[in-house]
Amino acid sequence: MNAKILGSGGLTLVLGHGYGSSQALWDYLLPDLIKRYRVVLFDWSFSSSIEPSIDFDTSRYSSYGAFSEDLISLMDDMNLREVIFVGHSMAGMIGCIAAIRRPDLFSHLVLVGASPRYLDEEGYEGGLKRSEVDEILSAMESNYQKWAKSFAPPLIGVNHPDSIEKFMQDFLRMRPEIALSVGKMVFMSDFRDVLEKVEVPCTIVQCADDIVVPTSVAHYMQSKIKGRVSLEIIKSGHCPPLTAPQLLIDILDRVLISGN
Repeated sequence: MNAKILGSGGLTLVLGHGYGSSQALWDYLLPDLIKRYRVVLFDWSFSSSIEPSIDFDTSRYSSYGAFSEDLISLMDDMNLREVIFVGHSMAGMIGCIAAIRRPDLFSHLVLVGASPRYLDEEGYEGGLKRSEVDEILSAMESNYQKWAKSFAPPLIGVNHPDSIEKFMQDFLRMRPEIALSVGKMVFMSDFRDVLEKVEVPCTIVQCADDIVVPTSVAHYMQSKIKGRVSLEIIKSGHCPPLTAPQLLIDILDRVLISGN
């Protein structure tokens, strides 16, 4: 999983990237964070940064559960306990599942642009209609490169060309069959029942300009998570580590100071 430890502070941050990216997602935060904290970086098995390329098991990785097992194994192997886990996008819910299974590993979860369900349902606004998800998956299957190039700019924010280019370096390198398999799992997932089992303190970071996760999802999560939870809404698209790193650093500092 390309795991590495940077910095040497008393508190440990574990940073988990989301779909289509790699640990490079956190590059803009690292110079500041490693001055004060011990920071653990890694890549999920679907990342294009995994070299040599593994034989990705689509049947095993058909649910966030398998990814949470990988996270727990990684933390056990590295002898990590009571960490602050920062999970972007799908990694947020993976962190929730891992924290339910092994609460001793986590002291706090920071859920950045996370969602338990992307599909709308009666009484629940997930952000996407089933027809929209079907169109996304069809476009991915037809021509992944073309779809990725059209999806990334509005996801990141069209006013951030450098961040779009950085994100695209990983996004376009994903193997299309892996991208489609993981994409189906993410967009069709429903982990709302997980939230009421999360007892580890949480901070939800909601992005005001997120095209896939509306603010209603953040409020839903805040109302359902069992443990202590706070909500921060920031001006950013779906990827604030790229477009609003200082805002994210400020939130992390508040979380760590209050938790200490």
